[in-house]
Amino acid sequence: MSQGNKAAAKAALVPLPVSATYNSDHFQLTPNTLLLADPSNEGAASLLQEYIQQQTKKTLRLTTQPGSNRIILHTDTILVKQPEEYLLHINKEQVTITAYNATGIVRGIATLQQLWQQQNATTLVLPGAVIHDYPRFGYRGMHLDVSRHFFSVDFIKQFIDQLARYKINNFHWHLTDDQAWRIEIKKYPKLQSVAAWRDQTLIGHKKELPHVFDGKKYGGYYTTEEVKAVIAYATARHITVIPEIEMPGHALAALNAYPELGCTKGPYKTAQFWGVFDDVFCAGNDSTFTFLQDVLDEVIQLFPSTYIHIGGDECPKVRWAHCPACQLRMKQEHLADEHALQSYFIKRISEYVHSKGRKIIGWDEILEGGLAPGATVMSWRGVDGAIAAAKQQHHVIMTPEDELYFDHYQSLYPEEKIAAGGYTPLEEVYHYDPLHAAGDTALLPYISGMQGEVWSEYLDTEQQAQYMIYPRLLAVAERAWSPQTVRDYADFRSRLKAQQPLLRAQHIAAAYNFDEINYSIDSLAKGQLYIALHSTDTTAVIRYTTNGSMPGAHSAVYKHPVRLTKSSTLKAALYQQQQPVQRLFHQSFSINKATGATITLKEAPNTKCNGDASLLVNGIAGSKRYNDQQWLGFSKRDLEAVIDLGSEQSIQQVGANCLNYHWQKMWPPTSLEFWISVDGVHFTSLATATDFPVNGINVIRLPVKPVKARYVKVVARNKGVIPEGEYGAGGNSQLLIDEIIID
Repeated sequence: MSQGNKAAAKAALVPLPVSATYNSDHFQLTPNTLLLADPSNEGAASLLQEYIQQQTKKTLRLTTQPGSNRIILHTDTILVKQPEEYLLHINKEQVTITAYNATGIVRGIATLQQLWQQQNATTLVLPGAVIHDYPRFGYRGMHLDVSRHFFSVDFIKQFIDQLARYKINNFHWHLTDDQAWRIEIKKYPKLQSVAAWRDQTLIGHKKELPHVFDGKKYGGYYTTEEVKAVIAYATARHITVIPEIEMPGHALAALNAYPELGCTKGPYKTAQFWGVFDDVFCAGNDSTFTFLQDVLDEVIQLFPSTYIHIGGDECPKVRWAHCPACQLRMKQEHLADEHALQSYFIKRISEYVHSKGRKIIGWDEILEGGLAPGATVMSWRGVDGAIAAAKQQHHVIMTPEDELYFDHYQSLYPEEKIAAGGYTPLEEVYHYDPLHAAGDTALLPYISGMQGEVWSEYLDTEQQAQYMIYPRLLAVAERAWSPQTVRDYADFRSRLKAQQPLLRAQHIAAAYNFDEINYSIDSLAKGQLYIALHSTDTTAVIRYTTNGSMPGAHSAVYKHPVRLTKSSTLKAALYQQQQPVQRLFHQSFSINKATGATITLKEAPNTKCNGDASLLVNGIAGSKRYNDQQWLGFSKRDLEAVIDLGSEQSIQQVGANCLNYHWQKMWPPTSLEFWISVDGVHFTSLATATDFPVNGINVIRLPVKPVKARYVKVVARNKGVIPEGEYGAGGNSQLLIDEIIID
């Protein structure tokens, strides 16, 4: 092998290509370099000129003559078989991108953007390489909610730039909701003057009571010309913009502007806080469909996308159940119930969209009552909706809340700004596999792809939105594009760090906390805990203290799990070359007589908070964010736990922590009871709590006269059905319990 062709280090590309080999050749892109493009690739050539001009302030000149010192964009449908497939060859003489069509050329240009390095103000250097690449999934999407918080056109263009750089080909633009209507519809001007604005906005999380508001009018909308500009910008980068117009639920903003479209006829008010609201479009009123068809006419005229997203999610049926017009519609159409009425609504809209030569996408609730022909389902509530749709031979886009919702916390550190809830770290996003989730291999042909979701309730600035989006967007990009066999998270992290300068150059305030220290219980024994500390940065050293002091350069180095035999606060810092990096880790552990004791449950937890019973006696108190996998949750059942202390012990206090967040459908128990026994069979009452006044964590501690017992039974009685007048009325409450205390 000649010196010029010897193997070279691989480039830090995201997403990882199908195959790539590198050598020590390099191509210098200077102001003298010429650009040769097929006539069908003129748009791609213009895009490449734009990118190079941004880097060098020089415009690459076009040529029609072959030769050296050229970048060649070439279409070849014989050599390349797939629409987004490309071949990239770089040597010292020229750069060639060969693709099936212009879309493949643009995907190859995105790879060039990550490969080139700035040598000086006017020169870029590209490594010698041969890259063959194509996508795993045809649909690779990112969603952005602009209804809860409004984002500028410049921000959206920057977002689209990153979609293009990381080969995501669909931008799902969530334009309407209860909190605002963000797209100009010329036939209905009140959608701009009324529905695009709300009187004020909630401060803090909706679970906190009383609700506090900022008192400031808030809003905005995208004009027709701005929408056209965004679509043109995305189209030039071969990204499809899919508009979402929510129906039949999430309609309060529209109803505020046009109250005749609701069941009660109002008055309505654009929502000032977050959640699901009972007032929805009236399904019995023909004027509702006239309005929505008029809106869709203008939307379809603006957006060239094959698909129009019509929402269909979280539509309460309360108003429909008491609306004469809706009940008459059900009778006339022979509909069994309100779920069938929703299906009628979606099918009617779907037929109209289909008559315009388009298709609908909806969230998985559009399955309720029967799926409209030709509809594609975005499965957000897990895998069940995807399986149900695929079995009906409908295409599915995987958008599961637990793994791909970027309004979830990406860190459990208390310093994180308020978020919707949940916990979705970068590693969890990266390891999500939509085909594995689907299970049945017969359904796999109907899995079109995957998409990350950016809901903006708590993204009140563009910087916070960036912090929540990046770098999780890059993990979605790799899982959706790269071969299924690509599953090396350590390698991804390494490449991700090499991407950080690119993000910074775009003024993107990404989160770089994915290497921070986390912990787990290595083992749990009676009266003692062994705490494991870990970081994905294997080149760093963890230093820690257990006495509450700040760890420093001379603190103990973590080598094996830390043993705790008394209540302690563990603090740890990550060190690189004797300098701390990342944020300080700190976690309190409370050890009492229940800690590490044997515990059994009469019935297992049955909500998302469904961990092992030992969570109740592991010395770790769950946080008010309830996303730390410390709480156990029960729906339609009580908690009944029996703790075996191992021998008769003197007991002077018992207690537990209970969550009370009505706005999250979390209710404290109607009673929290403690019973004791010496034999584990015959129990006598010890103490009972019935008052849980705190909105949040109720820390219940009940002192008792000293008594001896070996077994302690804890019974927390479920509230059951949520009462009228409360959020989620008629549904089942959740009972969340954490650490049980026995002293």
